[in-house]
Amino acid sequence: MPFPFTVEQKQTVFWVAVWLAFLFLLVALGPVLTPFLAAAILAYALNPGVDYLANLRFGRFGVPRPLAVLIVVVLFFLALTALVLIVMPVLQTEVPLLQAQIPQFLTKLNNILSPKLREMGIKVQLDGTGIKKILSQQLATSGEEIWSAVLASARVGGTAVLGWIATLVLIPVVLFYLLLDWHRMLERISGAVPRRWVGQTVNMAKEVDSLLAQYLRGQLLVMLVLAAYYSGGLMIAGFDVALPVGIITGLLVFIPYLGFGLGLILALIAAVLQFTDWSGVIAVAIIYGCGQVLEGFFLTPRLVGERIGLNPLAVIFALLAFGQLFGFVGVLLALPTSAVLMVAFKHLRRHYLRSTFYNA
Repeated sequence: MPFPFTVEQKQTVFWVAVWLAFLFLLVALGPVLTPFLAAAILAYALNPGVDYLANLRFGRFGVPRPLAVLIVVVLFFLALTALVLIVMPVLQTEVPLLQAQIPQFLTKLNNILSPKLREMGIKVQLDGTGIKKILSQQLATSGEEIWSAVLASARVGGTAVLGWIATLVLIPVVLFYLLLDWHRMLERISGAVPRRWVGQTVNMAKEVDSLLAQYLRGQLLVMLVLAAYYSGGLMIAGFDVALPVGIITGLLVFIPYLGFGLGLILALIAAVLQFTDWSGVIAVAIIYGCGQVLEGFFLTPRLVGERIGLNPLAVIFALLAFGQLFGFVGVLLALPTSAVLMVAFKHLRRHYLRSTFYNA
């Protein structure tokens, strides 16, 4: 005898299946949705600025929302351009100097390592002449394999470059339209929620919004503190490029590994170019090692984790777990996503404690 379903239960099963199919479609279209997801994150962060400008009044006149959106988007991309303009002069200055210093650096490296390698029975020259000889031998023995690998990587790399260009072009366009229709989209989403759940959903959305706002403020404080720390540390160590390298490292720290890695590479290049001994490299190792400890164990758990109510151990676990599951993007979104999940778990726990299953 078939189990009798009520009309409400049938509708629930139907709409749950529809939403599961929709989520599956989103997962399948993940690469296509990248610019839309990035634009949505930026729109959420920039919408308060748009609302502020749109609510300004100059006598009887106000700022139209399209104009407010245009101003905020232009200012945002001008800030990104300014960051690039800070990075590029450092690279343009250091890279040619590094190329000029490479032969001298290889000679030093050869004088240090070659005697030890000869003691181990390995005869190799690590200066410019020796490395050229090794490379010519490798190219002569595996030229066809290298050529085929270069062609394959060029095809894959060309497709990736086109994808990145399309993404970079789409993000500003999508960002503009999302900010323009932000409140109407929120109203449509709210209108799609079943009426019996709309109160709880709105309350959860407000909690999530409050937590994410605190996360953004905490992350901004971390960036400012680290920018000041790296700039001050490199300046005390006597680096000529202390200010730009420190600012780059601090401001890009919101992108895990990239900001720290780029700043570390620039600082190491500066150390090789500016100092004749190993003191510069040692200073960079100490400054950036202490900076990682400061960020990982104090600043991020305290200024970000505590603001969103996450224990320092939970912050570290979230970064590792989301990085394992979703790679670089997962690390980038680990803490804000954990804040959202924490709100959901809090409401789920409250519902569980009130259920007959728990109280029976």
